[in-house]
Amino acid sequence: MLGGAGVLLAVAAAPAQAAEVSYRTECIPPPISGLPPVEGTTKVEITAPAEAKVGDEVTVTWKFVQAASKNPDVLDLDKDTVKPTGTLKAAGAQTADIAMEGPRSNPAIPKNSEMKLSDMTGRLKLTAAGEVTLTPDAYNINVNKPISTDTKCSPKETVQPAATIKVSGGGGSGGTTGGLPTVVPTLPTGVPTGLPTGPPTGSSSPSPTGSETGGDGGGSGGAGGGSGGRTDFTGREVQVPYACKTPIGDKNATSPVQINARKDGGSFDLTVRFKKSVMDSPADIPKDSVKPSMEVVVGGADKGTVHVEGPTNASDIKSGDPIEIPDLTGTYKPGASGRSTLSPGVLTIKALGTTTTCTPTKSEVSLTLGTSQQPGGTSGGSSTSGGTSGGTSGGLAQTGADDRGALKALGLVAGTAILLGGAVFTFLPRRAR
Repeated sequence: MLGGAGVLLAVAAAPAQAAEVSYRTECIPPPISGLPPVEGTTKVEITAPAEAKVGDEVTVTWKFVQAASKNPDVLDLDKDTVKPTGTLKAAGAQTADIAMEGPRSNPAIPKNSEMKLSDMTGRLKLTAAGEVTLTPDAYNINVNKPISTDTKCSPKETVQPAATIKVSGGGGSGGTTGGLPTVVPTLPTGVPTGLPTGPPTGSSSPSPTGSETGGDGGGSGGAGGGSGGRTDFTGREVQVPYACKTPIGDKNATSPVQINARKDGGSFDLTVRFKKSVMDSPADIPKDSVKPSMEVVVGGADKGTVHVEGPTNASDIKSGDPIEIPDLTGTYKPGASGRSTLSPGVLTIKALGTTTTCTPTKSEVSLTLGTSQQPGGTSGGSSTSGGTSGGTSGGLAQTGADDRGALKALGLVAGTAILLGGAVFTFLPRRAR
């Protein structure tokens, strides 16, 4: 595409030359990753005609012999998702910044394997007789899935010329560069090293009373699911310690969670609410990118789990806007009669093709209900939470952990996806300067 028939004719008589050069490189991961700059060695082979004449427009090829690191052990990169661009410096008889660009063409790149970057090409119109040297300079690696991110790399030492064109006198004049623009636009770096570092704001709920809350003293009287014909039951806010498995490692976090219920016949419509959004989005997050769900643990007279889930984000989350986890909803059909407890269980966040799973290290009862057995109820299911501890009646639980530490692991979900863009270099150990 970059070499037209006229260009090929212009350089057809001149033999091509290919030379390799290597140089120390500093690469800046996407800002969303929160990772520091890293260093590695780039090896490049430049191919250009050995001879040409003034007025010729020559095609130059940049081949990556070696990228500065492997794809780290984070995420697999899909086929045809990686696109390199860069700048080749012309010096000597004429100076120019030659814009280089490669196609988005790569094999699937598994975790912890060599990066495979396509060859870049560019064009230079020769305007002066003499020797023109070609030297690799800065380059950018864009990954467009699940969203567009960029890793920017630049030399950290003087780079030696990789090729020299001997230009003889001839007619014609023109600009120092031809073909591609000398400035390659940079796409946005999109999603986080942090989805919620804590759960979202929800509408505040009234402080529960002893007859409404979980724990030994909580719950509604009788097996009919509430005394006095009540239909709405407000659980207490509990601090849930989570052990999270994320695509980039294990994390521990504590989150305030509240479970509320509304009686509907013999069943209950549940709402799980995360309290407080304590983080603004560090980058734009596309709509329909994040979906949370939870398995509420049923205990006491009944046993099992209830699946609740929330919608995906209905609109784009702009950089700087609060990140919120929506209310999770589902229906609890009791499988036993008596006093049954509801506790936050395993929380799952699916975002941009990645999954983070957070398991409570102990159970905290948020709500106790009087239940009547229903056909096809939950009894007989298994709890997925860790060890148990009885809740206290009434009031709010002591917060304990700093809210800004809450559910930091969830923030890694979107950030992990964004590391696709930084996957080329972000996990290479820093070299001593």
